[in-house]
Amino acid sequence: MGEDETALLEASTDPKKDDDEENNDDDDEVDANGEGEAKKKKKRKKKKKKKKGGGGSAVGVIKEPSLKPPSLGLKDTAFTDYYVKYGQTEPPTIPVAKLFADKPLPEGEYQPHTLESQLYRENSEEMRAMERLQEDLLRKVRLGAEVHRQVRSYAQSFIKPGIALADMCERLENKNRELVEEAGLERGIGFPTGCSLNHVAAHYTPNSGDNTILGHDDVMKIDFGTQIDGRIIDSAWTVSFNEKYDPLVKAVKEATDAGIRAAGIDVRLCDIGASIQEVMESYEVELDGKTFPVKCIRNLNGHSIGQYQIHAGKSVPIVKNGCEASIRMEEGEIYAIETFGSTGRGYVVEDMECSHYMKNFHAPHVPLRMQSSKKLLSHINKTFGTLAFCRRWLEREDGGSQTINGDRGKQEKYMGALKNLCDVGIVQAYPPLCDAKGCYTAQYEHTIVMKPTCKEVVSRGDDY
Repeated sequence: MGEDETALLEASTDPKKDDDEENNDDDDEVDANGEGEAKKKKKRKKKKKKKKGGGGSAVGVIKEPSLKPPSLGLKDTAFTDYYVKYGQTEPPTIPVAKLFADKPLPEGEYQPHTLESQLYRENSEEMRAMERLQEDLLRKVRLGAEVHRQVRSYAQSFIKPGIALADMCERLENKNRELVEEAGLERGIGFPTGCSLNHVAAHYTPNSGDNTILGHDDVMKIDFGTQIDGRIIDSAWTVSFNEKYDPLVKAVKEATDAGIRAAGIDVRLCDIGASIQEVMESYEVELDGKTFPVKCIRNLNGHSIGQYQIHAGKSVPIVKNGCEASIRMEEGEIYAIETFGSTGRGYVVEDMECSHYMKNFHAPHVPLRMQSSKKLLSHINKTFGTLAFCRRWLEREDGGSQTINGDRGKQEKYMGALKNLCDVGIVQAYPPLCDAKGCYTAQYEHTIVMKPTCKEVVSRGDDY
């Protein structure tokens, strides 16, 4: 900006100069027309000043959250504009990394490691020194967790009966891309948005042409992720609008919290499963005059998370004796502690049309004969790597990443090639996981880090 422009801007925005000019005008009016006219002039001046002070919500202005979500299943402290306390806009538009460019990122919930033999870590100088070496990792997971909190808080404002699930997912995912500043494999969405309804427990997201509408009596599990440099935040909650499902939702929420409390360095994974099951199965729910015990879905588990690897090898059971007694949690590991409760049989099977896919982390090198398969694999490698994806993303104009593909990433007539990649073991299909039809399932999930001094529930929020 030049000096002349600067001078003009200062002259037009300096309130002192405005006051002087308006006061001079008042004096002239008094001399010419008397005191009555001067009083009218002063009133008009006050109105002008009020107008100058008005306007919309400013960027960077810190406010108190005030908007409550329309759904059940969240804490009383949940606000859909949670992020305005950090100076975020409503709705959120500032990328989270920029929002916290000059201040520390919010930290998760700290809990001590469970075993008495590990309590020394909290005050150990050696452990604190080791933790300082992990600052880069912690910064990435905390950034991803804050993106997740802001995206889900925003989503909680518009998730209401009557919304089309396809529209809901698109809106949530676009906000995820915006707040994380999607940059291909460097940072972006961790996996497709799961919005499984009722007896469907996991791995459902709408394919193109799926016009499913959310109903008042539905129980929906929202499960989505963010990733920064492959460090995935995996967190989920249950949406309901009818109070009759409250005991089911509460059972699963408290079981997840029990699993988190039981977790810690050197803890046996099977003991975590026992703690979860004890809490979950102490609940029952009455639906339409019939009482159902809440059951753990015994073949669904939490899991360890690696870099660009959503399931890194260890499974955290949600029932007693759910794995070998020798498998334990270790320092430096990241886990998704998730639990599923059901009014049905407590066991899921693959059913319905598949939407979720993921390249195998240890995919074999297989010569491909179909040119279409080679083309699709190339697209998957550069756009998703070993992160999960869905058919909706392949059919976007950007093919799943605006940064990598621009508007020329859309995949056409790809189903044959996708099936071929699945058949040869390069890509794994993950169909929806369903309990008995007519039953209801619920889910809660958090990502925790096994730090040297304590465990940090990085995805914990004011909502759940």
